Amino acid sequence: MADQSDVVHNRIAMLRAERGVSRRELAEALGVHYQTVGYLERGEYSPSLYLALRIAEYFDVAVEVVFSTTPFKRLGE
Repeated sequence: MADQSDVVHNRIAMLRAERGVSRRELAEALGVHYQTVGYLERGEYSPSLYLALRIAEYFDVAVEVVFSTTPFKRLGE
């Protein structure tokens, strides 16, 4: 497991749920294995810059909306 300072936090699961997209659908759109999406969501794998940009593009948001080096605040905070 990565050192906590090396963790890239993300909102992929929230964005997928919000838009009704399965892990498999996202993976196919990105050209990665569906398990890669799970690893990303759990913070077990940090994406390359290219993959991070493609994920943001898929959801039509800025990369900073999807990824952060600090934990995201809970909704409503």
